[in-house]
Amino acid sequence: MWVKICANTNLEDAALAIELGADAVGFVFAKSRRQVTVPQVAAITRALPDSVERIGVFDSADASEIAAAVWEARLSAAQLHRGYDEALVARLSEMLGDTVGIIPTLHWSADSADSTSVQGIAAELEHIARAGIARRVLVDSKVNGISGGTGVRFDWVSARQVFSEVPKGLQLILAGGLNAANVGEAIRELNPAGVDVASGVEASAGKKDPAQLASFIRAARYTGTP
Repeated sequence: MWVKICANTNLEDAALAIELGADAVGFVFAKSRRQVTVPQVAAITRALPDSVERIGVFDSADASEIAAAVWEARLSAAQLHRGYDEALVARLSEMLGDTVGIIPTLHWSADSADSTSVQGIAAELEHIARAGIARRVLVDSKVNGISGGTGVRFDWVSARQVFSEVPKGLQLILAGGLNAANVGEAIRELNPAGVDVASGVEASAGKKDPAQLASFIRAARYTGTP
């Protein structure tokens, strides 16, 4: 099971996540209580091993701005938080080449009817698969118009169909309300390719709780397929 620890704001937390077995560490450039700057992240990633993915979370629609941040911060992937924008993904693919991954985000609304979310997400995944310019897609919660970082999970039962019928060539990463206590249940329910957590392993906004971090990674590893 691929595990990403997101919203790191300091080297200590990122290094601990890696030491505990995380496959990826994330940094939020989008507006957030956990927002970091490109220079801050560059200082952190210089001290991290190249074997671990370093993923930036962006809300910008400016491909040049994102690409510049990716290069300066030494990132291995860009996660596009604003949703799937095919033109933006295509432009970034041209600018970044094959060495940097692009991960679009789809937002599963916790406020709308289950059928609406299922149909909408399924249709978007089919569109992304046909376009062939992204391999991984993050599925995150959207609550009261707020996307990501809410600490609220969406309806995993209604999501089973979407996660069990992923279009060929795509891998789904599950986010939204995950923590050490429920990540095992989430993996058993949906069998995602990976899991992504931020607030669920924090002592406070932007600061990880070492015990929760260790428990989350252990739970994800124990439940998921290595």
